[in-house]
Amino acid sequence: MHVQLPLDHLQDLWPTELRGARVGALLHPASVSSKLEHASQTLEKLSGELFQLRAFFGPQHGFLGQTQDNMVEWKSYEHPRLRIPVYSLYGEHREPTTEMLDDVEALIVDLQDVGARYYTFIWTLYLCMRACEKRGASVVVLDRPNPINGITVEGPPIEKGYESFVGMHPIPIRHGRTIGELATQFRNEAFPKCRLSILPMKNWERSMWFDQTGLPWVMPSPNIPTLETATVYPGMCLLEGTNISEGRGTTRPFEIFGAPFIDGEKLCRELNSLKLPGVFFRENYFQPTFNKFAGELCGGAQIHVLDRNAFRSFQTGIEIIRCIRKLYPEAFAWKQPPYEYEQEKLPIQILLGGPAVDFFGD
Repeated sequence: MHVQLPLDHLQDLWPTELRGARVGALLHPASVSSKLEHASQTLEKLSGELFQLRAFFGPQHGFLGQTQDNMVEWKSYEHPRLRIPVYSLYGEHREPTTEMLDDVEALIVDLQDVGARYYTFIWTLYLCMRACEKRGASVVVLDRPNPINGITVEGPPIEKGYESFVGMHPIPIRHGRTIGELATQFRNEAFPKCRLSILPMKNWERSMWFDQTGLPWVMPSPNIPTLETATVYPGMCLLEGTNISEGRGTTRPFEIFGAPFIDGEKLCRELNSLKLPGVFFRENYFQPTFNKFAGELCGGAQIHVLDRNAFRSFQTGIEIIRCIRKLYPEAFAWKQPPYEYEQEKLPIQILLGGPAVDFFGD
């Protein structure tokens, strides 16, 4: 049976105590129903019947998904047709201000996560819960599938002192939870007075990958175009903390990686000799159109996941970095700050949630 989303049954699931409430909604392009209707349209239709729609909010990459890269901010604006504010939570403010919540009694959150701690949408949820707790506003989270299944967990939780916008609460890097489950954890462990409602899915099973749900895939952000990208992302995002291209500026971000100084054949021979589970590395060459090494010829590899249940993305990402450092010690470098609003610690440290020495020795 296909997974049924709460957005498809909002009239039946909407909390009785919030009928008629003034609401805002935190959405992005993948906030769609099973029939690909965007949540903003669904909410517009129900406004006046279930609640009063007063504002939209958008996370990193924009309410419309228009900003391509990390640290590209966007500005709030007025919705051209509904004449209600669309507030940016990735710009001057990452947490809703008192003014943004002045006319909001309940904040609806309907975001498609990808199952990795670095993915900032869950931290926008976290900050919204904090703001709503302070204001006494309710938070209503519409649950969605973890696209890379709800069983497999990888990587360490964040160590104290390494919190950032790619990790504000101690959860594993590949967390194995739905966004509703994360919201419940955040309420229980950080925001005990937050008035939280989770509207549940039907027919979702923890072992499911997104292509087993029967739901349409919509890019949750510009560089997660496919489920295959999301599958490798928990490990390959670590390359953002290095001078190695993670494939941004190509048609296969995070699935291909490399640099001008890398011999693709040599790298693949070394990586395949590790016999990492469920994966094969194929020699590959590319020229990114933007981001690292834009316009330059890069040697490297494409990751081919042969068995996604056996594949361990985080460990694969660690081994790729170890291998490149060993082969090219003079050319490899750690990316320097700033990175996702962190000005002091190395990007690799905040991605790992602790000292890089724990994984790489120095």
